[in-house]
Amino acid sequence: MKLFNSSTNFESVLKKYFSFKNETLSLEPFADFLESIKRADFTDVLNFLKSNPQLTEHFKYYIHSIFKNRPFNLSLTEANILSENSFFPELKKRVLNKILPPVENENTVWYMIDNVSLSPHKDLEFFQNLPENEVDEFLKLLEASDFIIKPLVKKELIFAMNILSWRATGMAMEVEVVRMAPEYRNFDNPFLALQNELEGLAEEFENNPELQLHSKDSRYKQIKIYVEQCLEFVTIAFKNSAKYGISGKINQSLLKIRQQTNRIYEIVQLLVIDQDEDVFINSKQLVFNIIRYKSHKNNISELVNDSTRLISHLITNHTAETGSHYITSSRKEYMKMFYKASGGGIIVGALCVLKMLYGYFPGSDFFHAFLYSMNYAMGFVMIYLMGFTLATKQPAMTAATMTKVLSEEGGGTRNNTEFAHLVSQLFRSQFIAFVGNVLLSFPIALIIIYGLDVFTSQNMAIDRSDKLLKDLDPFKSKAILHASIAGFYLFISGIISGNIGNNSVFYQIPERIAKNLSIRKLFGKKFAKGLSKYYAKNWPGIVSNFWFGVFLGATAPVGLFLGLDLDIRHITFAAGNFALGLYGKDFSVDSYTFWISFVTVFLIGFFNFLVSFTLSMFLAFRSRKLNFGQVSEIYKEIFRYFLKNPLRFFIPLRSKLDQKADDLRNSTITKPEDH
Repeated sequence: MKLFNSSTNFESVLKKYFSFKNETLSLEPFADFLESIKRADFTDVLNFLKSNPQLTEHFKYYIHSIFKNRPFNLSLTEANILSENSFFPELKKRVLNKILPPVENENTVWYMIDNVSLSPHKDLEFFQNLPENEVDEFLKLLEASDFIIKPLVKKELIFAMNILSWRATGMAMEVEVVRMAPEYRNFDNPFLALQNELEGLAEEFENNPELQLHSKDSRYKQIKIYVEQCLEFVTIAFKNSAKYGISGKINQSLLKIRQQTNRIYEIVQLLVIDQDEDVFINSKQLVFNIIRYKSHKNNISELVNDSTRLISHLITNHTAETGSHYITSSRKEYMKMFYKASGGGIIVGALCVLKMLYGYFPGSDFFHAFLYSMNYAMGFVMIYLMGFTLATKQPAMTAATMTKVLSEEGGGTRNNTEFAHLVSQLFRSQFIAFVGNVLLSFPIALIIIYGLDVFTSQNMAIDRSDKLLKDLDPFKSKAILHASIAGFYLFISGIISGNIGNNSVFYQIPERIAKNLSIRKLFGKKFAKGLSKYYAKNWPGIVSNFWFGVFLGATAPVGLFLGLDLDIRHITFAAGNFALGLYGKDFSVDSYTFWISFVTVFLIGFFNFLVSFTLSMFLAFRSRKLNFGQVSEIYKEIFRYFLKNPLRFFIPLRSKLDQKADDLRNSTITKPEDH
């Protein structure tokens, strides 16, 4: 494609190709013309065409020739509509199409757009930014102002609607899709009704090519009603995903059905002519629609946003239900959180010693990765099953809870002060959980290493003490980076928990266990029902804690294998390692080492919390289409509330807002019968 340097080049292009009656069907003249007018004042283009009627006539003849007998239904049925029923095949296809555009049928409008415009999106912006009266005048000069009423164009539009309807009906009739909207079991399927109406319209058009729809036409009204019912079906199916869960495939199918149904409505609107000016308006709209659809066809960001938003919403929805239990309101709950965190600290103190001892075992990096991973994984699962708390597991859960409160309360009815009070409850819950973990992991690690010293007459921490203390110095190690890595893993474990919860609901695993004949015959109905409840309540937590342990344990050996300084730092383990480092040095350390290690323990906790909470908030905000700018007032209110009531962020002082904050928190918990 040629490059143009002046605003007058469009004249030379028009004179070159259209000073005579050009019979060519080549797309090069059209491509050169479009490229040249983008660098010119469009008013000059119009004036030139009007002052050269013969040249304009030749140009018009060429335009009509290259569009003649070129079907455009592909531009309506394929462009900017999902072509695959799964996310990754669709993503792969779009990436490939961006790098190597597919070979299309040359006798289609689809092929024309691909070969005339290198960037349909930019070309669309160019025409949209032009004054509307100039675009209208240009189309009239080309006698393209009334093609919407031509029989061949109407035939293409009706054919495109029928193709879209057949495809949408086929997907909507799939068993798993129908299961998502049980409300429609007692009603006629709207997709079949829509298909019948469109087939009837096609039949009418065959008998009468001059057929014209208007807004009071019963056929049009029925199509509009059925389109609305089809979209309502999809909306209900998405809404029910909170009850029944959803898979990536069903999510993609529902997105595709919605796109196809919306496209049918957009097309049928073009066929409705109530007044004479509607002919021109709809003709112009069809041109812009085709360019718009094509410009978004291979858009990867839209695919990712649309395909992952609902899944992330469901993940955070299930996570939020767990997170609501990590926020304390009363003094009793506050102390209960402390005791649960203390129990977690006891187990982590033992895990610190075990990990240190595993380091002495001879073996490969893989062997040590396995030992460390199982040490962490089994410990975390034990903490979870015993009802104890690991402080940094909370942010990923509570972030989803806070976002769910924001999205469900709505800016108009929500009192920002009440939400700020809920944040203070969250903060003090995190604070006391940190305190409980650290206060117990430090002495427990110290007691165990001392006991081993007494029984074996050997200080087993002596060889590791230098490294353990160095790792707690942010100036001599990458403690902050490693704490951030642990925070990222905490975020990932929250996603795993939510995903397992969603899949458990979607595949009805608890129900399958409760009604499994083999389990019932071997162990009885009561056992099967109990196992079902246990699975529903605990399995997501078990799996997420197991994988969190694997991530923590495998990072350092994997980093060593890759030649990278990768590791993790977690506040509770940092406190235990601090104890082991001090004991290995026989408590003979300088004041700098002691205080920098002491401060770094809490600094590690801060970055554990910051990274996992921030990432979880980002996911939760995105899943509920909340804009960070929309909640700036809430952030300000939280800061003001902190300045007025700083102690409430650390101590459970009573407040008249306690009940209202509890109501906000309880609103995030889905009732058992809803599942």
